[in-house]
Amino acid sequence: MDKFVITGNKKLAGEIKISGAKNAILPIMTATLLTSGKSELINVPQLIDIKMMAHVLRVIGARVELEKNVMSIETEHASFYEAPYELVSKMRASIYVLGPLLARFGKARVSFPGGCAIGTRPVDLHLKAMEQIGAKIEIEHGYINASCAKLQGTTIRFAKTSVGATANTLMAAVLAEGTTDIFNAAREPEIGSLIDFLNNMGAKIKGRDTSHLIVRGVKELHPTTQKMIPDRIETGTFLLAAAITKSKIKISNCFPQNNQALLDRLKQTGCELVIDKEDITIFPTNVIKPVDIVTYPFPDFPTDLQAQFMALMTIADGESRIEDTIFPERYMHVAELNRLQAKISVQNHVASVKGVKELSGADVMATDLRASAALVLAGLAAKGKTTISRIYHIDRGYDRIEQKLQRLGADIKRIKG
Repeated sequence: MDKFVITGNKKLAGEIKISGAKNAILPIMTATLLTSGKSELINVPQLIDIKMMAHVLRVIGARVELEKNVMSIETEHASFYEAPYELVSKMRASIYVLGPLLARFGKARVSFPGGCAIGTRPVDLHLKAMEQIGAKIEIEHGYINASCAKLQGTTIRFAKTSVGATANTLMAAVLAEGTTDIFNAAREPEIGSLIDFLNNMGAKIKGRDTSHLIVRGVKELHPTTQKMIPDRIETGTFLLAAAITKSKIKISNCFPQNNQALLDRLKQTGCELVIDKEDITIFPTNVIKPVDIVTYPFPDFPTDLQAQFMALMTIADGESRIEDTIFPERYMHVAELNRLQAKISVQNHVASVKGVKELSGADVMATDLRASAALVLAGLAAKGKTTISRIYHIDRGYDRIEQKLQRLGADIKRIKG
């Protein structure tokens, strides 16, 4: 397995261009299954999760090619309606094929999903929504077997906000008969991007950026081309890299409005920000003020930046509290950050972080995608050498992060396993 070796406590400088958003691209890839023909996705990075989803689509019968960040997906011969355990167990987002397969073929067989070990992430909201829209669901030998004669528009009220369930329901409802009203829908930018893609295909969805989506079913859709939005989590990670190393960095090709919750917290830490239409320049502060965060669905603070923000708080001048209401058990990075001489304790799903003057390099292990990013940030700030093992996690969601950091002046090397 590959490792990162980081010699930290160095200033960074320069400009970083943000890649396409993984969490927007994955459901859009599966949305191409709703029709026959060739669709193109522009601004697609080389990520393990995206390559894995391409494998899932190929098993279903699609032809997928990615060249120079342009992905073409030909679905004319897609006819196999099963997503097998061997692939789905490695990536939770594979559940996104459920809605499109049901809508187009009237049946789907999808293994229960896997992914990062960050706590319980049930798919019951997905399954209940599929049943409400007219599917028959049976669970057998670890597989979800879904079938329907024809999906029917209905009213769906999610008990809790779910990005994945909202996406799956949208993709099923666009070809259903009648109108589907979705209440308590997710408002994340990635859902907005999926709605844009579906509407470009000929769907009729209203309510973008609200918690009430109205889907009027159509008889058929057509292929389309769309540029993928920039990754707000990568944007946030590099902003936090600048803050933790007390460096000035320009983040380009980003949508600042999608990171407002983080930008507000960074200002509270003392960092100065200059925000343009698609750029953010962050100016450092020598003293990081402690800031409390609680994660909630968009537009509040995202769970996918909780670990990285915690890394910043390890060197704050005081104590901060961090609570993750989305995944209350998402604190596996705490023990590893403490190996770098951080002072973090967790009680009743709330992390207390006592800032220290300096982190110290050590050998650590990545436990999930965002925890990996937090360890990289901490390693950049720590005095001495930090070695991070199991970095295949970070390759799931960051496109060659070490190369981008090297261009900023970081001393980070990938050691092949």
